[in-house]
Amino acid sequence: MTRDELAARLLHGCMEVISAEAELTEIDSRFGDADHGITMSKIASAISSSVAGANGTVQQMLDDAAMSVMVLNGGSAVPLWNTWLDGLQEAAPDSSEVTVEQLKAMFANALEELSDMSGAQVGDKTMMDALIPASEAIAACTGDELDLFDEAAEAAEAGAENSRNFPSKFGRAKSYGDKTIGTPDAGAVSMARFFKGLAEA
Repeated sequence: MTRDELAARLLHGCMEVISAEAELTEIDSRFGDADHGITMSKIASAISSSVAGANGTVQQMLDDAAMSVMVLNGGSAVPLWNTWLDGLQEAAPDSSEVTVEQLKAMFANALEELSDMSGAQVGDKTMMDALIPASEAIAACTGDELDLFDEAAEAAEAGAENSRNFPSKFGRAKSYGDKTIGTPDAGAVSMARFFKGLAEA
């Protein structure tokens, strides 16, 4: 996969997140600050701007994306996404192409970095409910990059939907306990929307 092909997928991911702003705001308004939609639109717009005219290597493109998110003012999603993107670039090749094995290494490293920061697991009702299954699907994929992103998107969507079944254990929503059961986690939904876009060639 070339840098430009990966950039196109990243742009699709950002478009999916931006188009879901109202949905994310509505979900977050139930037990949160109702700012997740706006925050994620800022993050997605920042990534889009840095990726749209990308030059150089895959690693440089992702480093620019991480930096563009790092400087944003926003909710708790900003440092989480910055950490994840930084984890991707750390393992990205310093070349204009990326192989399936390199993609696997990138997503594995990104998950490790974010896990170290957040400490959240599947069932804690966070973005990790979508990201962990997606990352595991990538690691287990035996096909090409098309299969990799398709399987990741499917796993992320299932994980976000499954987050309905748990009480919140992080953030403001934590104080609502079992009342949050039945509502998906906004962070998991936004991550699933991003992976949905990544699966679009």
